[in-house]
Amino acid sequence: MDVEHLDAQISGIAASIGEPARARMLYCLLDGHARTSTELGIVAEVCASTASAHLARLKDYQLVKVYAQGKHRYYSLKDANVAHALEALSVVAGGSAAGFVPNTPSRLRAARTCYDHMAGEVAVTLHDRMQELGWLQRAAPGENLYELTGAGTEGLSRLGVDVDALRLMRRRFAYACLDWSERRPHIGGALGAALLKLALSRKWMTQDMEGRGLRLTDIGKREIGLAHVTARGRTR
Repeated sequence: MDVEHLDAQISGIAASIGEPARARMLYCLLDGHARTSTELGIVAEVCASTASAHLARLKDYQLVKVYAQGKHRYYSLKDANVAHALEALSVVAGGSAAGFVPNTPSRLRAARTCYDHMAGEVAVTLHDRMQELGWLQRAAPGENLYELTGAGTEGLSRLGVDVDALRLMRRRFAYACLDWSERRPHIGGALGAALLKLALSRKWMTQDMEGRGLRLTDIGKREIGLAHVTARGRTR
């Protein structure tokens, strides 16, 4: 891709995200749920025709994808890269980490989805816990990519995570995703998605039917060593 074309593409993407109604649509889709243009139009507070025009632009710039099911067309974020970019913009919009006081609703600050992986205090604490156990390490000094240690691979395998299959996926295995409410990293990538799936299957977490909210269960507090995390997103 030549520089001029790249500049134009970046400018177009930025303008697409920057329009307030389209931004509301994109951030609504961060919970991983697909929605119709009607639902997204309500979120964006625009009429049906305007919602369709906005979604067409987002699709043109590969920010959303659409699939048909019966008479309905459902929209979702294009991929995890788009979700990561939106999360990063949230961090920039929040300003400097110095003196940071989160204004995220306490329930979402405690635990929520970040596209297909966990975010919030629980996810940040789990990230730190895995490092303390010697399960997680930086792939190289100064990089934000992670690798599992031998102990981490063995531990997750015992819990039913197919680590080898994760490594074969056409996406980053694991990376430090800066949490916009905690301003500290949680785990993104294929490993992050697998950890969310594991937490839900083992009843460590429950997920809202609508929205991004997750709830840490008593089983989760006990089995993953997060008993100090409260439902209000604070530590004791």
